Amino acid sequence: MGWISWFSPGLNIKRWLLLFAVGVLISSIAVALLFNYQVMGIAEEVLFQLSYMATGKYSNNMVIAVGAVCLIIGFFIMVYATRRIVFSIVDTVIPEKNSSLMETIFINRKLMKGPSITVVGGGTGLSTLLRGIKYITNKCNAVVTVTDDGGSSGRLRQEMGIIPPGDLRNCLISMADREPVMDRIMQYRFEGDSMFDGHCFGNLFLAAIAEAEGGMEEGLKAASQLLNVRGNVTPSTLADVQLQAKMADGSLILGETEISNAGKQIVEMKLVPENAPATKSALKAIEEADVIILGPGSLYTSVIPNLLVKEIRDAIVASKGVKIYICNVMTQPGETDGYGAFEHVKAIVDVVGEQFLDYVVVNDQNITAEQLDQYKAKGSEPVSPDIEAIENLGIEVVSTSLISNEDFVRHNPKKLAQIIIRLIYHLRLFGKGFGFIDYVFVRQIMHKLQKQL
Repeated sequence: MGWISWFSPGLNIKRWLLLFAVGVLISSIAVALLFNYQVMGIAEEVLFQLSYMATGKYSNNMVIAVGAVCLIIGFFIMVYATRRIVFSIVDTVIPEKNSSLMETIFINRKLMKGPSITVVGGGTGLSTLLRGIKYITNKCNAVVTVTDDGGSSGRLRQEMGIIPPGDLRNCLISMADREPVMDRIMQYRFEGDSMFDGHCFGNLFLAAIAEAEGGMEEGLKAASQLLNVRGNVTPSTLADVQLQAKMADGSLILGETEISNAGKQIVEMKLVPENAPATKSALKAIEEADVIILGPGSLYTSVIPNLLVKEIRDAIVASKGVKIYICNVMTQPGETDGYGAFEHVKAIVDVVGEQFLDYVVVNDQNITAEQLDQYKAKGSEPVSPDIEAIENLGIEVVSTSLISNEDFVRHNPKKLAQIIIRLIYHLRLFGKGFGFIDYVFVRQIMHKLQKQL
């Protein structure tokens, strides 16, 4: 786009350039008025004499020509000087830039004006979505489940009495501006015979900062500042809650890990205790959201646990924001065996007690034979799109390619972000107060996603 891009809408620069030009014009007039009868008069007389010597007669052409040349030279000197001042300041404040200054300003200003998006879930699926969402808007909130009781999170939960930090950590990393570096550090897992064996550094970091700041909510805010996180990460509840599942054989199983390992069909889920209060920050994020996204992630242990918090469930139903569910691409052994997209949607609607979704995003991309064999060995299979069955519930289905090209079948962050952009800028949302479609911004974001993800 070159230097012309500095005049693109939304940079908040043209108005100041115009004001600068007005100031120069006023100053020039003032100088002309002050020196018109002395310095300017002498200059004009010299130019008249030069004109007579060159052409044999007096003429204003020399004065006009010199004035025009001086005006052009002066203009380019002002532009060059201003440009050098700006870049000198930027190089000092932001010494490492991965993109042009114009692109950075343009995208960041647009991100600040982007829609408010609240994503609800947990696990790997939620963090995958957030990797793409952070390139759409800076107003992103992640409401995260806190029922994990295994691994490092489970140990810290028992030993320190804190809510499990694992899913919160993954979301912070996904939304951090310098993601690759943060990912390596925060995901580092200790090995050996020490007391830290098996612990993830990021979990220990969150446990420490939560204790230092007086609570996990305060700790997450401090961590977000330290990690330069775009948006906010908040737990759905601060209560010490556990999942309880009623199985098809009538048995009750307590604990997320035990439920996942049971290998039985789940009939009903609930929280213990059932009356866990939601965090105020989670309720505020849902109330102010233009878009609420559920999933992707484990249906019964990542998405539904948030909906089991009554205040969260009621806030989502009452919200005027557009509600989207992103369905998983593969079934999860022991949880969703034999489920298609319709069964996923029905399970969520049954928990909430009414049909509240506007869109369901399903995958229609085929996976390779090698990937299919790999997952069949683990008891997992592709989730069928079930478009007609879902539409019969009054929900609009968005069927698209969502799978990553890596060995494992997972959602692709770039593809997820692109479909969310289309939903926001190309479907009903611009009729719900989002304003006009800024195609320049969409093109810039697509380019940014292509480079970053």
